[in-house]
Amino acid sequence: MARLLENKKKQTIPALAQKEKENVKKDGFFSGFFVLTLSVVIVKIIGLVYKIPMLGLLGSEGMGYFNSAYEIYALFCVISTAGLPVAMSVMIAAKGQESAESIFKVAMRLFIALGIIGTAIMIAFAVPFADYLKSDKAALCIFAIAPTVFFVCICGAYRGYFQGLGQMLPTAVSQVIEALGKLLLGLLFAGVAFAHGLDTSMVAAAGVLGLTLGTAISALYLALSKKLHRRGEAHKASNRRGVAGELLRAAIPITLSSAVLSLTKLIDMSMILRRLQTIGYSSEMAFSAYGSYTTLAVPLFSLAPAIISSVALPLVPALSGAVANKDKQKQMTSVIDALKLTSIIAMPIGLGMSMFSRQILDLVFKSDAEAVALACPLLAILGMSVTMSCYITVENAILQAYGKPSLPICSMAIGAFVKIVLAYVLMGVGSINIMGAPISTFACDLTINAINFYHISKRVPQNIPQGEILVRPFASALLSVAAGRILYMSVSGQLADSVATLLSIAFTAVLYVAMCFLLKAVNKDDVKRLPVLNRLVK
Repeated sequence: MARLLENKKKQTIPALAQKEKENVKKDGFFSGFFVLTLSVVIVKIIGLVYKIPMLGLLGSEGMGYFNSAYEIYALFCVISTAGLPVAMSVMIAAKGQESAESIFKVAMRLFIALGIIGTAIMIAFAVPFADYLKSDKAALCIFAIAPTVFFVCICGAYRGYFQGLGQMLPTAVSQVIEALGKLLLGLLFAGVAFAHGLDTSMVAAAGVLGLTLGTAISALYLALSKKLHRRGEAHKASNRRGVAGELLRAAIPITLSSAVLSLTKLIDMSMILRRLQTIGYSSEMAFSAYGSYTTLAVPLFSLAPAIISSVALPLVPALSGAVANKDKQKQMTSVIDALKLTSIIAMPIGLGMSMFSRQILDLVFKSDAEAVALACPLLAILGMSVTMSCYITVENAILQAYGKPSLPICSMAIGAFVKIVLAYVLMGVGSINIMGAPISTFACDLTINAINFYHISKRVPQNIPQGEILVRPFASALLSVAAGRILYMSVSGQLADSVATLLSIAFTAVLYVAMCFLLKAVNKDDVKRLPVLNRLVK
């Protein structure tokens, strides 16, 4: 399996690189991978903006119902779409435009089957899922989100097709459409349900319908885009059974790796809701605690990995080419660049979240003081995991570039086991309760990083410079965030809290840039290698 993926990479890296160069020439700045990865950041921001008014409508309890249904949906979505679009893009890039249509038709049949099966399972088991979470009110949200699995599968087929041809704009636009649908339609439906005085669980289900319709609109946009794309070109027929087998063989390792992470989140959800009730929480209190955690703390925690995937991962394809060409110098440069950039971006974000957890939550979610008070210590602990979570994103990509896709699966499975055991024990202690969730996340991420880093160090040609990648960025971040905290404490009594928070964060950011250069955590050559800033620095 690893050899198959490695051979595919050798075949497709030059093709993808050439397509990317052509797209950049044609479309300029807004092209290729930059457009695709920028859309990920936009989608994350829209998602965060969406949660603010939705929290006001649903409260922590209603958001608990909403997020519990979403995590169940996310697992089915990952199983259905995590690997196949990537496998499609690899095959299409390798075999060219003339085979793209045949591959797409086979893949679409697989996606439709997976979408129907996933949706049917969610509908059939909505009530048992809710019973397992010890709340029948969650079933309505599960019913409402079930059709989204089908539409996401349809989107996955089209996205794999376009990405294989090196065209990232349709995927990027469809992702934004999906997010905007959730934001606008979700808030509209939830607002109408709330205005009619419906139960909290029904208001939450109405909000979920926005995501379902937004995904359906996204699928319609992709279908129209494909219909208008390159009409009249010749296509080469392919053996359907052979194409299906090749797609599945390439998709399974990627799917398993992503499914482990999604399954961990699902277990985390059920652990929180069930264990809290064993120590005296009512069902409503448990969903309220879970809603505060997943609506306030987790989305902010997830912003940094989204930024890392959009900035650091474009550096990783260079590693695939270097491995294929046995270019040891290029291998080291690619690995160091990816890990170093991850440290530089993630470390100040993580430390800032830990030291300014209450101020950040007050600034973003000031409408619900009770939820903020509950989420504040949770975000402070999660902040310590931000950098490690970002490392995992890059480390997994590095190991896949070395033709070892099974290693991230193993490390994430071991980390998930650590998290499950620790969460079960800690959340059963009354004085710790839901705090066990972020603590176990920290232990999980630490475990995964240790295993991944060990395997990476065995494969890179030279020792990875710890000082350059870890020590200097951490020292720069720590000194800057500490200075920002001191400034906040000095001005918080004289200025409005929101003004003091924004001023302190801005000061921290400016100081951090200066400290990075002063402590030599970054230099001019590093900036030149960034995908965007290299045009600004001569």
